[in-house]
Amino acid sequence: MLWETTDCKMWKKTRAEYEALILAHAVNQLPELDAWYRNELPNMLAARKPAYVTKDEFLEILRWKMKRGDWREWNRVRVANADAHTIKKAAQDAFAAARDLEESVPTASKEYKKPIQILSEMDGVGPATASAALAAYRPELYPYFDEWIAKQIPHLGKVAFTASYYWKYADALRGKAKELQKKCRDTWNAHEVGHALWVASGGKVKVK
Repeated sequence: MLWETTDCKMWKKTRAEYEALILAHAVNQLPELDAWYRNELPNMLAARKPAYVTKDEFLEILRWKMKRGDWREWNRVRVANADAHTIKKAAQDAFAAARDLEESVPTASKEYKKPIQILSEMDGVGPATASAALAAYRPELYPYFDEWIAKQIPHLGKVAFTASYYWKYADALRGKAKELQKKCRDTWNAHEVGHALWVASGGKVKVK
């Protein structure tokens, strides 16, 4: 099991297979959405002062999340019915709360939790969707919350899409990233650790 090893070559090789697994899912528009989410969105957020996402961009993040995982139309409709200003304001406030956090901020701290909580106040948005937005902005702090990744972390127990479960999940991935940085002398963040674990799981298609 990937989680239980610190074999640097294995972690790096697994992470490198991410795009191949995205293609293997054969989900309409997922490769294009994933490329936008991983390559374009982070640059857009970094260039905006202050950082924010529009309603259309937030819906694209949600589409990426659902196409890579499970499609929940009712949640999409709830977000789609939200006011555009409300979404932009919530995103701007969440990113502002995350912007100046030290990389060493404890996962259990109220400062760490605040950005997730701000986004989760919107109708149809839970910790998983909130984390998808924040992972594009501060990937070293907020890994995307994915059930297939969570199942690769033995000590977390049964997956629950709750804030309390996400704190444990994020703390585990942040810890593993630090461990790999030290052992492998390579660039790893919590979100990238999640990518590697998702590949190890095989995602929805379980090709591994």
